[in-house]
Amino acid sequence: MVTDAHPAHPGNLSVSHSTVDGVRVVTLCGELDHAVRDDVRKALAPPPGASSPRTVADLTGVTFLDSSGINVLISAYQEAEEAQGWLRVAGAQASVLRVIELVGIDSLIPCHPTLRRALES
Repeated sequence: MVTDAHPAHPGNLSVSHSTVDGVRVVTLCGELDHAVRDDVRKALAPPPGASSPRTVADLTGVTFLDSSGINVLISAYQEAEEAQGWLRVAGAQASVLRVIELVGIDSLIPCHPTLRRALES
């Protein structure tokens, strides 16, 4: 497992990257809102030139998700699909998962209760 941590972003969000068995794991902690959407978009974007990028967005530490966060997840999903890869969501807390389910993102992006389940499916 390779890990790369980044300091907190404005809006109290921290981002760290790791790789588990060739799958990029982007771990987000804090509030995913308008103030940090560009940072999160960059973090979730497939690496330049990557073929079949596989990414798990670990939302275990995300305490708030607004429409900007939803839009970032949709964009990341679309970019991964265009590159013949995939995006999965893992560990969303109940309040965050409720937002994801209310807008129907869970029918587009596979959502798993844990990081382990996201990596194994």
